[in-house]
Amino acid sequence: MDIREFEELAYDAFEGLPDWFKEKLENVDLVVEEEPSPELLRDMGIGRRGTLLGLYQGIPLTRRGFYYGNVLPDKITLYMGPILRQGGGRDEVEARIREVVVHEVGHYFGLSDARMRELEREAPNH
Repeated sequence: MDIREFEELAYDAFEGLPDWFKEKLENVDLVVEEEPSPELLRDMGIGRRGTLLGLYQGIPLTRRGFYYGNVLPDKITLYMGPILRQGGGRDEVEARIREVVVHEVGHYFGLSDARMRELEREAPNH
């Protein structure tokens, strides 16, 4: 899969979020990069065996106050290489992209990784 096709799947996943979800998203950019940088992985404490599929960078809604404004967009980055290395065909990759988009949007709404894992366990299809 080339980067253009991957980007198309990522943007489709973002646009495919429920309307009530998207209505609350403001000033967020979605980008695709081939790999996370070694510096980023080091800064995040992710070792050689770890992987990073996506990253939210910004100020979560739960931490914004009256002072919030005139800021650069928050950014959700999907990392194509690590996602593709998880394996599977196009359908599996597309599903994984959707999962990563939803996960990173969860961070935008202020959810921690622990809380998202908890919600995933509670979901009917898990």
